[in-house]
Amino acid sequence: MPHSSKWLLQLLQRFLKNPIKIPQIHALLLTDGHFFNKSQTSSNPKWVTTLLYNTLIRAYLTFNRPCSALLLYTQMLSHHTKPNAHTFPSIIKSATISSPFLAKLIHAHAFKIGVLTDPFVLTSFVGSYAELRELGNARKVFDEITHPCIVAFNSMLDAFVKNGDLGSAVLMFRSMPERDVVSWTSVVNGFWWNGRFLEAIWFFEMMMKNGSVKPNEATYVSVLSSCANLDAEGVLCRGKEVHAYIIRTEGELSVFIGTALIDFYGKMGLLGSARIVFNQMKNREVCTWNAMISSFASNNRETEALDLFAKMKVEGIHPNEVTFVAILTACARGKLVELGLQLFRSMSNDFSIVPITEHYVCVVDLLGKAGLLKEAIKFMESMPFEPDASVLGALLSACKIHGATELGNEVGRRLLVMQPRHCGRYVTLASINAGAEKWNRAAVLRRVMADARIQKAPAYSRVDPMQNLCVP
Repeated sequence: MPHSSKWLLQLLQRFLKNPIKIPQIHALLLTDGHFFNKSQTSSNPKWVTTLLYNTLIRAYLTFNRPCSALLLYTQMLSHHTKPNAHTFPSIIKSATISSPFLAKLIHAHAFKIGVLTDPFVLTSFVGSYAELRELGNARKVFDEITHPCIVAFNSMLDAFVKNGDLGSAVLMFRSMPERDVVSWTSVVNGFWWNGRFLEAIWFFEMMMKNGSVKPNEATYVSVLSSCANLDAEGVLCRGKEVHAYIIRTEGELSVFIGTALIDFYGKMGLLGSARIVFNQMKNREVCTWNAMISSFASNNRETEALDLFAKMKVEGIHPNEVTFVAILTACARGKLVELGLQLFRSMSNDFSIVPITEHYVCVVDLLGKAGLLKEAIKFMESMPFEPDASVLGALLSACKIHGATELGNEVGRRLLVMQPRHCGRYVTLASINAGAEKWNRAAVLRRVMADARIQKAPAYSRVDPMQNLCVP
């Protein structure tokens, strides 16, 4: 005897987030014929059938199966079940994930069906065009919303941010009748994403002074990442203030906030503080281990980085691409050539990870720092792609360390063609020639920098008062 469609609908809604039960219920709906508008199901109201489709579509999208959601939509149309406004938000998101062309087809179909008067459908299309980086279309759809709600405003903010139009984002932000944590975070994240770290921190401070909105995880990650990427005076203090606020308000550190704190302290050179955060975290994912290993590696603590990498594997955490960049960096810093090459080979042999540019840079740096310049060149020539500026930059640094003047000049010339305004390339090349007492060449390079108004970035250093508290 066929199951009642309403009973199956209740079952669907009960197990909406269960990836095992949903396909089973879907199978029952098919075998009982609830999706066919024929005589045997004529007692099934059309609204129930539409609701069944809508619920299934939403469920499959939740399981990150957008293609299944879109297939259900085509079946829905072929079985003459009319979609409604509740169908489209999930379908729009599924189409956006799958293909820009599909998203526009869905937009055309929504117009044909007549649901574009619904503000939620329009807001979903604003979000879709934001994801597709089509700012003009996002703005056109937004302007069609008669009375945009805060969700629509936030979607449009996101569109501006993702297209780098921060001026328009700030203007819209200021004109919004109300703002929530998503609004503030969008602007903070936008400045961070576009490398304008001081503005990101400033907006976060304005958010805190506002007092009516509490930051969320994404806000904290964006502002801590902004602090981590700045050399400006006072940034360390600001980052510590954010940490103190998190301790007061959040209690237990989440994976992403904890990872952002480790990255921040690591980039500030405060390894003691980074390790304390790492030890306090109850839940750690691969990104957390990567941040701590990278912090050790970038601060010349190769032994600790390698020990943590070994512990990570013992605890059953599978390394990823970022892990190997960090651990190969540690090997390069420690001139651990054999171990580094062994780890590089293990990427594909033991972990099925295909090396990318960053890994090849690390190996060139590893060989170069150890003085094996011929081996570095040979390795570079064996790469499956032409060396880019990062690979050549690693070789140039090795030439400076080991006084390989002629090779350094050859590599330097190639780099200046690729990066004519990169101050570091000029400085390194000038230093190589000065070290070989080729003063004319060094002077010419300095003069070119001055004429082009290319300025050398200032260096700085810090002392970590908690360094002695670092637990090995």
